[in-house]
This record gives sequence, C-alpha cells and structure tokens, in this order.
Amino acid sequence: MTVNDFNPSSFAGAMQLRTRKEKKFDEVESNLPDPRKPKLETTQFFFSARGWLDRLGNLNPFGRAVTNDDLVWLLDNTAFKSDGGSGGSWQAEFVAAVFEREPRGKVVDMVTGIVRAVGLADDADERKTVEERIVPFLWDIRPLRTVAVTQHHQHHYTRRGGGGELKLGPTNVNGLSSNVLAVPSGSGGSLVKSSTKLGGGEGAIVEMQTYYAGPDGWGIISDIDDTIKITKTSDPVGILRETFVEDPSPIPGMPELYATVKSFLPKDTAWFYLSASPYNLYPFLKQFRKQFYPPGTLILRDSSWKTVAGLLSALTLNTEEYKVDRMNKINSWLPRRKMIVIGDSTQSDPEAYGEVYRTRPGWIKLILIRKATDVASFGIDDKNEPERFEKAFKDIPRDAWHVFEDPSECVQIIKDTLKHGHK
Repeated sequence: MTVNDFNPSSFAGAMQLRTRKEKKFDEVESNLPDPRKPKLETTQFFFSARGWLDRLGNLNPFGRAVTNDDLVWLLDNTAFKSDGGSGGSWQAEFVAAVFEREPRGKVVDMVTGIVRAVGLADDADERKTVEERIVPFLWDIRPLRTVAVTQHHQHHYTRRGGGGELKLGPTNVNGLSSNVLAVPSGSGGSLVKSSTKLGGGEGAIVEMQTYYAGPDGWGIISDIDDTIKITKTSDPVGILRETFVEDPSPIPGMPELYATVKSFLPKDTAWFYLSASPYNLYPFLKQFRKQFYPPGTLILRDSSWKTVAGLLSALTLNTEEYKVDRMNKINSWLPRRKMIVIGDSTQSDPEAYGEVYRTRPGWIKLILIRKATDVASFGIDDKNEPERFEKAFKDIPRDAWHVFEDPSECVQIIKDTLKHGHK
C-alpha cells in the first residue's frame, strides 16, 4: 500500500496495523506473562457488571474511603475557568488512582518475561531496574474507592469557588477516578498543592499540584514518545527496553528547544504532555519530564492496567482517536488559548493535529512535527513522505505547520508565530 491509498486518518491507522504485523507485536504480546486473575469467585459478578458500574461513574453510590491498606496516586492537574472565559469560577479535573497493597507474587515471572523478550540473560544486572518499573503494572486496582484530598491554600487565594477538603472518586473498574471540582480563586500561572493523609508509603504519590491557567494566552501540547523521549514505538522489543531497562533518554536537541521556548513564552503559558502510554507509567514519565522539560500536566491513557502487553497495544492502536479526544478536552478547558502542538512522524500525530486544527478553528496556531529518521523504525520512509503531511494538513495554511529534523530550527518559527499570534 502507498500513501495514495489512504485519507489522512485511514493512512495513520493502516500504518500502525502494518507496523504491528511486520514487527510481530502480537507475538511479543502473547509471550508476555499476564498477571490478571480474579482472586475470589465472588469477583466474577463484579467484573460482569463492569459496564454499568463504569457508566455510573462518579454517581456510583457504593464508593468507600481509602485506608492505609490502599496505595494512592494523585496526579497533577490544570485549573481553568468554568465558562472558558474571565467571568466563570475556577475548577479542575482531579484524577486519582487507587491500588491494593498485596504480596507481588508475579514479580519474578513478569521480570523474567521482559528480560527474555529484550534478549537479556536471566541473571542480568538490569533485573533490578525491570523489577522497580514493573511494580505499578502488578498492584491490584481498587475500584469503588474515594480519596479525601486537602488543598493547602496560599495567602493570595480567596475561598471563593471551593477549597478545604475535596472528595475524589469513586474509582472505576480501572482503579481511576476523574472529578471536575471547584477550586479556590487564583491567578494565572499560580500553583496550589493538595495532599491526602491515607494511602501513602512506598510507591504512593500523595501530593499533587494544581496549575492555574487563565483563559487567555499561549499553550503547548507536546507528544512524549519519540517526540521528546526515545521510546521506539515502531518496535515492541524497543518499547520494552526503553521503558523497563534503559535510563529514559530525551530526543537530542529537544530539551534545549523546550528550555529556549519557555524562556521567551509568557510565564503563564500552559504546558501539556500527551502520551498514549497507560497511567501505570505516570511516575516514570513524570520523573523524566521533571529531569528534562518544563513543568506541565501529563495526560495518559486511563486503560490497560495490569498488563505489559497492554502497554504495547496502547502505543500502537487507535492513538489518533485517543489524542483527538484528549485535545478536545483541553480545548473545552481553554478554548481561548493559542496553542502550539508538537509531535512526530512515527505514529498519528500529524493526522490528529490536523483534525483538531480543522474542527477547532483558530485554536491551534502552529503544528510542529519532528521527522523521525531512525532507520530501525519500520515504515519510516512512508511515514516521512511529503505527501503524507500534505494530506494530514489539508486546508491548513502552509505557514501554520512545519516538519523538522533539527529542533533548533523551530525557535525562529515559534517566535514568528508568537509575533503574529493575534491573526
């Protein structure tokens, strides 16, 4: 098949399926151990009812408070005005994950499965690293749990619109809760910390930060995998190695680009990091972002818990639909912001960004696509064909999108966009 056979969306999906077939993703996934097994027969009823429980969502009346037998993650978030403008109250989407503390009996099997999949010896020194990173895939999730979170106000905040203790949850069948809640009034660019007293200990994330993004100004939406971080999304063994074995490495030149861009963007710029990775990797990716890139909200998939095979699927299936959905959510929060979106050519970033540009007129001011040139990436020549980008960005002004290889060439392009951003 050639790029001529596809419209923008079908081309991206077809290339993902072709890559999975040629690189034998299904075979690698099927050979990885799967720890998901109900512990009690009575749990079978619960999972048969997962559909209506998920639909009930935050209206589910059966949630109960977490205890210190649970382990909690609180994810950083972004506050926005409820009406998208200056007259509304402040609110934010709070996301929490709850796991069950239990003996991790499958750790050895999972570590061995990954070590063998990436071609390491069973006694390799890297086993310890693999074990540390695999743990979030092995904790049992806790559905129907609520988390009490206390906001720690700073002196320049008033109590209008919320504050004090917030109730998050109940968690859904993925062990996650998502609640859009009122927060205290603030000013753009400010940070407020929140924490919970229960569910702490090793592996927990019991503190979070809320970044206040005013309705106007600039915003950055950045892909992570193979845009700012080496992930090797076209190779299942490469994904496993870069995720569980190697120290996470930035794409050369991208930390410098982002630091430079941050230096001349307004201080109240909102940064979002969007990845198709599952939430199991939140601590891993948060630490990576903290080490190399400006602060910002991480947005990850809310599925594929408790399965490493699910990680491979998450990074290679339906990524365009997922990213369009999440970008539309960001648009609902900050419809008046001027957005710069940055991605790469290995997956469906061009098609996703092109669709949002056309369906949310005036919101995206600039699209930047890193032209991946890794010769090990399957189908990279087809993915880098100029005609692919022409189709992905159909009806978009030519000066609104750029494909680059050297990150430094983006600096002047972004400066020009800021200069003419009122158009």
